[in-house]
Amino acid sequence: MMYRNYFFILILIAGFASCRPPSDNNWEYLSQKASNSGKAEWRPMLKYVAELHMKSTHPAGYPFPFDWEEIGPGYNYGPAFGHWDIIHQCLDVMEFFPAHALRQLLNNIHNQEPNGLIPGSIWMPGLPSGRDSVSWSKGNQGHPPVWVIAVQDYMDHTADRSHLPEFFNALSRQITWFENARKAETEGFFYNDILLKKWESGVDEGIRFDHTDYGKWACIDATCHVYLLYRYAGIWAEELEIDPGSYRERERELLDFIQNRLYAAEDGFFYDVWAVDDPSLRSLAFENLWPLIVGAATEEQAGSLIDKYIMNPDIFLSTHPVSTVGIKDPKFELRMWRGPAWNSMTYWVARGCLEYGREDAAKILLEKALDDSAVQFERTRTIWEFYHPLGGRPEDLSRKPQTRQNSPCRDYLGHNPLIAMSVLYEKIR
Repeated sequence: MMYRNYFFILILIAGFASCRPPSDNNWEYLSQKASNSGKAEWRPMLKYVAELHMKSTHPAGYPFPFDWEEIGPGYNYGPAFGHWDIIHQCLDVMEFFPAHALRQLLNNIHNQEPNGLIPGSIWMPGLPSGRDSVSWSKGNQGHPPVWVIAVQDYMDHTADRSHLPEFFNALSRQITWFENARKAETEGFFYNDILLKKWESGVDEGIRFDHTDYGKWACIDATCHVYLLYRYAGIWAEELEIDPGSYRERERELLDFIQNRLYAAEDGFFYDVWAVDDPSLRSLAFENLWPLIVGAATEEQAGSLIDKYIMNPDIFLSTHPVSTVGIKDPKFELRMWRGPAWNSMTYWVARGCLEYGREDAAKILLEKALDDSAVQFERTRTIWEFYHPLGGRPEDLSRKPQTRQNSPCRDYLGHNPLIAMSVLYEKIR
């Protein structure tokens, strides 16, 4: 098992794991600290983000045991809770309001199905959607299981491990669901995007799934995410004095598969299994960076990803990084997930760089993204769902041309952990 800078990362993100007194664990404290974080030109935006978190939070009610935070009041299909959006929102408040993050993490696992599926988006009644009831997919649509990272961050930041047994139980059950419902042919895992275009990967209309006649083949993102689950299952089992052996063994199997079967050495880049086998299907999609983010790449592979691709202005180091499709890729376009930059992905890639000791790369990514986000906020007084990778106006980007909403949503928190990005930047600069 390769943890490299794992404990360094935990200390860095946790801010040396200091518990805060209850009086410093509230909305006022979050707003106060956000208003003094990072560069001066970022602070009005960060204060606005803190206030947007509070505005997006609703009292407890079915199906949540605690107050719940929606994706953002500007989300055109809202109000909604979940997917990986809520995890980004948890990470955003973790430093200054960890109690709120914990409540959202508990909400996230509360409606886990008997088969282990943790719902993707939970659609709530109200405007702007006009729904009159609660609904979610109970059978065929999950979401990227990055919640385990937020749980670990919470425990290391607060030293509160009282909820670890219930989180471990949810984790082990979710692993069972992936093994039963998303196991790929031969090895690895897939998202149903490849079969149904349901977008449970979180990447709507991504270029990797333009042709979906491949069958249940191993997707690089899904396989890395399940590897992540096994990695944390081993850590948490050991802490709970449960035999971690089976989790560690499966972790090693997936690690070997990712490093050797989903990697094209001639390119120095990871791909879905079908693209490794057929070079004509290869693309410069940001999803291919997940082995770096979850710590599944070797040191040599990580170095190639960072130096040849992430720090390359012709690929992912766009004016506002990270471009979700490499700029020089023929399929790059100024349309949702096919080129525009999502701050949540910039945050994940920055953490991945730190996993391999590349503070230099992480700092560049965070600073460039925060700089442009602040410029756009000063101009428009809103937080955009995604941003122009070349530094242009977000409102000039396309979202989904075949729908009524063909521009990025405003006041969208789910992919904007801007406070967390600023905090991380301050710790490594």
